[in-house]
Amino acid sequence: MRGGEGAPDESGGPAELQGVPLPAAQRAYLGYLLRRVFARFTAEAVKDDRSARDFVVLDVLADQDGYSQQELAERLGINRTIMVRLIDRLEEAGHVRRVRNPADRRSYVLRLTDAGRAARESMRDTVSGRDARITAVLTPDERRRLAELLSGLLPEPEGPAVRSLEHLVAQAHYRLRRMGDALLADVGLRMRHFGPLDAIDRLGPCPQQRLAHHLAITEPAAAEVVDELVRAGLVVRGRDPRDRRRYALELTDLGRRRVADVRRAAERLQEQVTEMLGPETAAELRALLLKLLPGSV
Repeated sequence: MRGGEGAPDESGGPAELQGVPLPAAQRAYLGYLLRRVFARFTAEAVKDDRSARDFVVLDVLADQDGYSQQELAERLGINRTIMVRLIDRLEEAGHVRRVRNPADRRSYVLRLTDAGRAARESMRDTVSGRDARITAVLTPDERRRLAELLSGLLPEPEGPAVRSLEHLVAQAHYRLRRMGDALLADVGLRMRHFGPLDAIDRLGPCPQQRLAHHLAITEPAAAEVVDELVRAGLVVRGRDPRDRRRYALELTDLGRRRVADVRRAAERLQEQVTEMLGPETAAELRALLLKLLPGSV
């Protein structure tokens, strides 16, 4: 399953809407809040100059290369067509290489070159400015504390000379997403499916537009995730009982079983994060992340 909440909007921008209320059922989860803050940094990056978007791509590949273009587009919330052009340009500049996927010789994955690593380092001033804009709502002490708390979510906590809050948010988000995905591996789902399945279960039968509004994502992104869930046999499009002229979304029997699976995984991931940080520290991190999401409550 490739799509999901947070999939790229056809307009080329991130799928998540900024500055709007977030689903109450998900605001309690640190993994979800981290993803939304990560999406905010990404949204700001794609509004900056071309080098800022390049940095986002290079930074992700520096952390873990071997992504396909489609996977990278999905992770960053960048339109897939735009991602193809972006990678073409980075490859022409010598910053990225396309190589055969060792697990599937018919496909390609991306590798960061030494020149790409050097270019990434040269772009850090732009990142520092973005950090300052997004964290302007925090006091200097709160920014330092946020860096400490995010470092505590990483396998090897960063030293005091952290590169940026954007970097720490991204790394913490990636780690929690990998942990959550591992909890769902046996049912063929990923943590990004939690939001859409949970929402359709709570709201259904509901029109697609209402789902997008509830999840605070764009309508093209909602259409993509619904198409995926329909193909997987988890959701059906039926007639809206309140308006027979339009379709409404409902879970299938399999979808209802899977929504229970993703809820258990979300709860277990939250428990793991709380075990890593401690209950009071986890609550402190949640409060700081919410401050970075204006209008989210």
